[in-house]
Amino acid sequence: MSNNAAQDFSNALADAVERVSASVVRVETGRRQPASGLVWSAEGLIVTTAHGLERDESLEVSLESGQVHSAVLLGEDPASDIALLRVEATSLPLAERAPTDSLRRGQLVLALARPGRTVRSYLGVLSALSEQWHAPGGGRLERYIQSDVNVEPGFSGGPLIDASGRVIGLNSAGLLRGSALALSTLTIERVVNALLAHGQIQRGYLGVSSTAARLPRALAESSGQRAGLVITGLQPNGPAENAGVLLGDVLLNLAGETVQSIADLQAALEERASRALPLRLLRAGVAEEISITPSTRP
Repeated sequence: MSNNAAQDFSNALADAVERVSASVVRVETGRRQPASGLVWSAEGLIVTTAHGLERDESLEVSLESGQVHSAVLLGEDPASDIALLRVEATSLPLAERAPTDSLRRGQLVLALARPGRTVRSYLGVLSALSEQWHAPGGGRLERYIQSDVNVEPGFSGGPLIDASGRVIGLNSAGLLRGSALALSTLTIERVVNALLAHGQIQRGYLGVSSTAARLPRALAESSGQRAGLVITGLQPNGPAENAGVLLGDVLLNLAGETVQSIADLQAALEERASRALPLRLLRAGVAEEISITPSTRP
């Protein structure tokens, strides 16, 4: 690469950062180290990560212009590590969002943050990319996006952008220890809509205690999965008991989603309260399917 080409490439990356920087905000929590956030709507909606916030804290959002606004926490979903704030401001600068089908492993990405008064950036590579993924806490992410950028303190809640300056997602250090993950714009959009409507993600509740267990080889081959959830306890008159679930049953699939861990079950119950769902289970080694209607989590 010639010196001119290298300089042009460097300038293009700097331009990408500049295009997005006005949409990156600092979130002051009062007691914790400031986090970063991203303007989600011009009418004052700000998204950030949930793991650095507490409900009883006073929140302030600082813009690139130097303006500081008090913020209200509209809702949060710790399972997907997304929090939604509102500030009394209009005409906030919005960054362009990258189409999710444009992402490719190996592409250059930039992590942006505003831990202080100015924006900081790290250059890296989009190292892992896959379809839907369930976080350890049960949150459902439409895409698994991992980069090798250094998400140091203050970078959570800031955007991950492509080399054209389009937002890929929101950086999070709170979903998977030791990994720099980005919450895709698809996930953010879904969670934001739910938080605006309900203040939380409404997850269904079965009223069971369970533990993950590996299936014997013959059952694993016949069921097409290696593990399931063994029912160890039932809430009296809870949704599971009312549906006919018994102690010792092994849950395999709920509403078309494979259940091999408690996180899988939590993810399958997301936004599925109060409607009948098909539940596939093993009872005495025989596969059965019943209908169950989860209640709203108490």
